[in-house]
Amino acid sequence: MGEAKRRKSALGEKYGQGENILPWVPITKSQAEQFVKLTTRGAWFGIGAMVAIWVTVRFIGPAFGWWQTLD
Repeated sequence: MGEAKRRKSALGEKYGQGENILPWVPITKSQAEQFVKLTTRGAWFGIGAMVAIWVTVRFIGPAFGWWQTLD
C-alpha cells in the first residue's frame, strides 16, 4: 500500500490516467490498443466479405445461371 501512496504523490493529477504513446500525440496506450482491436476485427470482416463475394461470383452465380464465367 505504501508504494501506491508514493506513486500517487509523485504523479499528482496524472495518477490513474493512461500514458500517452508519445509526448506530442494525445492518444493513450489503451486507446491505441482499442484501435488495433477494432481495425483487426474490421480487416477480418473484410476478408470474409471478399471470400463470400468471390464464392458467389465464381461458383454460385454460374450454378444458378445468373451469368457465365469466361474460363
